[in-house]
Amino acid sequence: MARKFHHSYEVCKCKHVTLGEIIYAIKERDALTIEKIGELTDAGTCCKCCQSEEKDIGSEKMELYLTQILNKFVG
Repeated sequence: MARKFHHSYEVCKCKHVTLGEIIYAIKERDALTIEKIGELTDAGTCCKCCQSEEKDIGSEKMELYLTQILNKFVG
């Protein structure tokens, strides 16, 4: 994650979940897996493109994935 993203950056386009919501789920609600983030925020529960680059089936790749965010805070 070389680029800085604002907390209002929309990570999950399908469910309109922001980076701030995801960070809150990780830090304050112990969402330490993609599945738990999905349970708490709905991010990554629809098309799953935002989960990881491997799951991104769109023609334009996303700039930030849930796996990258998790790795920053968890691993």
